[in-house]
Amino acid sequence: MKIRSLFISTLLLAGLLPAAAQSVKLTAGNIDAVLKAMTLEEKARLLVGERQTKVPGAAGATAAIPRLGIPQTILSDGPAGLRINPTRKDDARTYYTTAFPVGSLVAATWNVELAEQTGRAMGDEVLQYGCDVLLAPGLNIHRSPLCGRNFEYYSEDPLLAGKMAACTVRGVQSNGVGTSVKHFAVNSQETERTSVNEVVSKRTLRELYLRNFEIAVREGHPWTVMSSYNRLNGPFTQENRQLLTTLLREEWGFDGIVMTDWTGTRNTVAQVHAGNDLMEPGNNEQVTQIVEAVKGGTLAMEDVDICVKRILQYIVKTPAFRGYKYSNRPDLEAHARLVRESAPEGMVLLKNENAALPMQGVKTVALFGAQSYATLACGLGSGCVNIASAVSLAQGLSNAGINHTADLSDLYKMGRDFDDAHSKMLQKSNWDRAAGRTQYPELAISRYLADEQAKKSDLAIITIAHEAGEGWDRPIEGWRGFNLTADELDMIKNVTEAYHAAGKKVVVVINSGSVMETASWKARPDAILMAWQPGGEAGNAIADVLTGKANPSGKLPMTWPIDVMDHPSSKNFPTRKGTNDEVSLHHEGLNVGYRYFDTARKEVSYPFGYGLSYTTFAYSKPQVKATKDGFTATVTVKNTGKVAGKESVQLYVSAPKGKLEKPAKELRAFAKTRKLAPGESQTLSFAVSRYALASFDESASQWIADAGQYAVLFGANVEDIRCQAAFTLKKAYTQQVNDILQPDQEL
Repeated sequence: MKIRSLFISTLLLAGLLPAAAQSVKLTAGNIDAVLKAMTLEEKARLLVGERQTKVPGAAGATAAIPRLGIPQTILSDGPAGLRINPTRKDDARTYYTTAFPVGSLVAATWNVELAEQTGRAMGDEVLQYGCDVLLAPGLNIHRSPLCGRNFEYYSEDPLLAGKMAACTVRGVQSNGVGTSVKHFAVNSQETERTSVNEVVSKRTLRELYLRNFEIAVREGHPWTVMSSYNRLNGPFTQENRQLLTTLLREEWGFDGIVMTDWTGTRNTVAQVHAGNDLMEPGNNEQVTQIVEAVKGGTLAMEDVDICVKRILQYIVKTPAFRGYKYSNRPDLEAHARLVRESAPEGMVLLKNENAALPMQGVKTVALFGAQSYATLACGLGSGCVNIASAVSLAQGLSNAGINHTADLSDLYKMGRDFDDAHSKMLQKSNWDRAAGRTQYPELAISRYLADEQAKKSDLAIITIAHEAGEGWDRPIEGWRGFNLTADELDMIKNVTEAYHAAGKKVVVVINSGSVMETASWKARPDAILMAWQPGGEAGNAIADVLTGKANPSGKLPMTWPIDVMDHPSSKNFPTRKGTNDEVSLHHEGLNVGYRYFDTARKEVSYPFGYGLSYTTFAYSKPQVKATKDGFTATVTVKNTGKVAGKESVQLYVSAPKGKLEKPAKELRAFAKTRKLAPGESQTLSFAVSRYALASFDESASQWIADAGQYAVLFGANVEDIRCQAAFTLKKAYTQQVNDILQPDQEL
């Protein structure tokens, strides 16, 4: 920095900078003048990230150019809340943040208002801790249940993912800070993520893997988009002008900046030419490459200038530019209350037989499963959050006045203490061993132990928890795998048999951000609650559901298969080392999630959109009305049960037969009721455009919605259609787009 300042001072003294450059300072109204005043070295510097010390633990920064009044701006993870260092050298204060529910739980709420409210709270912490951009949300499609970062992402469906992302973006940015929607695009696996070539047909790209980003960009207006590590149909996404300029900017109208994911030096010239404005985390080599390429004629100054101008336009919106006096004291207590209140809306009641839930007359429970005492609040990697503590299920139940057997608690404490000591002895990294994100090995639970616990307790709760994270995909087997381990299966078997023999009930709580195998064991317990990774208030929120203080209203944002290999994508996913890691051929095309299972009528463990409640709902009066741009629809939902609750209604559309083969039905809209008292009704409204009905015709490079009759289906889930209506599109709708992103290999 000193050398660069000396260089600029020398130029000033030598009269080599224009007079205007010697005094101009950046404002929102003089961006062109500042651009003109910048040296080539300064322009190159602004396109490359730099290290920062302002907010310890923040992921990166943009470069400061003090002589032009250009401040450094701070970029920080992540999708479940701001991730910064909680402690600082020579500072007695702490800088903990809130762990909000993970993306899969947010999507399971099907509540766009709640997603935006959560975003507002996240954005407040970004602002008050001195950051400018939250590197979130992540919205890649759940191509496979094995992707290690599915907990960060929303859904297998692009509409649900896109809508939730757009609401989160609006919520965060309402604080005057930015977001970075990521990872653009088709970051479908973590295995060899920095080099794998994702080969996808143009139709599948447009309909599945890009449409979610299109919705987020058009409706959320994020300040930034993050280009992914991987290749897409040949080129790296970060070097693909068709993706970053032709599609993102020219077709979708994106007017913010594109930054790379945290890559080292690649082809910097190609990245700038593609429209990648900011290289993160940045290094001096990239600055030199830009300067030398311009001087050598291999990079046009026009390409550099347009990227620099976009970054300047971004900077003048930031708190750093405004000189915002951040407090370092966001209202963490208020945000904790929001987490506790909102998490139950995304928890999914998968099973509830014999009125097992909510618990009635239960004074003492036996808590089986290591994570009953160390509940997972979040996943691992950039999607985790540094929190002071996470409320465990044991603590949450105690707070609710429910006791748990002390001897079983002591047994699990010994197991955790041993594992902690063993890890410390081996001097392993403590990254995974922090509040709310440490997965402990499961203990072997014998039938004898289960019988003894059944004598001392009114009910058994078993927690099954598998962690996942950035940089690795989930195995099929193993303690973090899709399938349960032998110890976990034996625990479920022994506990359910012991308690049922004693005439008592068993509840399983799944504490995972991703799908798990359930078909082989789900018949055993009386109830199953998918709690996901619900944030720092995890135990309190789960206890609220178990005791009936809160009525779960979540519905699955992805399909739960019987076997992971039932997903067509599994054949093209790196399920074994050395397979599908250099190239991942998306042979399955559109056959992802319910689009495959519903169309093929393939049995699943739990279908897309599934979720029970402590009450029941009836749908009636379906109506559809044509509009100039498509149709609007309404349906009336009535609470026919005995307790108050909310219901998410999914609107699917089945298209008439046309030129293109299509899934049996596709989600085209959704809505959620307010909390309805028993007997209360609400009419929900939906709007569907012709564009939303359209499929992509590769041969003509156009979107097309065929003329004819469309079945409009109102469902509680993709398999449970409660009522329907019809819409007739009198004239085919088409929209021409650019013929781009051709696969480099045959599919």
